[in-house]
Amino acid sequence: MAQFTQLTSRVIPLANRNIDTDQIIPARFLKVTDKSGLGEALFSDWRYNTNGSPNTNFVLNQADHQGAQILLAGGNFGCGSSREHAPWALTSWGIRAVISTSFADIFRNNALKNGLLPVIVDVETHKSLFDLVEELPTAELTIDLDSQSVTLPDGATMSFPIDNFSKNCLLSGIDQLGYILSHEARISAYEAA
Repeated sequence: MAQFTQLTSRVIPLANRNIDTDQIIPARFLKVTDKSGLGEALFSDWRYNTNGSPNTNFVLNQADHQGAQILLAGGNFGCGSSREHAPWALTSWGIRAVISTSFADIFRNNALKNGLLPVIVDVETHKSLFDLVEELPTAELTIDLDSQSVTLPDGATMSFPIDNFSKNCLLSGIDQLGYILSHEARISAYEAA
């Protein structure tokens, strides 16, 4: 899993509420067990026209957002069915953090296990971030996981919650299995005793 410490990036605004995992990665792309290439299928039904050409009106296809790594999404992001492919597709496209007012529990857990940081902000902050990106599309935010803060272009900061276990795993770049394996010597000593 990719380590997450600090990220400075432009922001991709996607204000839709209740974006479910089938919109993030449609079911027809779930036949794979390999993460590679899933970025091409990210928001496929929104990103591409029926003839397969890019939908130039969709935010991910716009030049201003190419290379951006922070998605600013509407509330209840990642609702719907449980599919680990959703955070795989987001990270494969290059997104490292999603900011929203709320996340579906299963999506949030899958995201944290796959190096994608879900950042929860209050409704007022959420609106102000959308206003900022509309006014200044090239604005960059800095997300610092260690201090659990988001820094705005004017230097103002806001904090966000994250549980200590997930935070430590992301900072170390390890998943749950990696955490267990980091204690292999202690486990072996226990088993031997």
